Amino acid sequence: MEIAALVFFVLLLIASVAGLTVDSRDSADWKPSADGRRAA
Repeated sequence: MEIAALVFFVLLLIASVAGLTVDSRDSADWKPSADGRRAA
């Protein structure tokens, strides 16, 4: 079970680094976004 959790978090980390994750709570933290992605 620990291996499955580790694999899940590693895949999540890779997706985040690759820019594949999107903030579905558009502007939930009051910062501008473009289609759910942070506008730097």
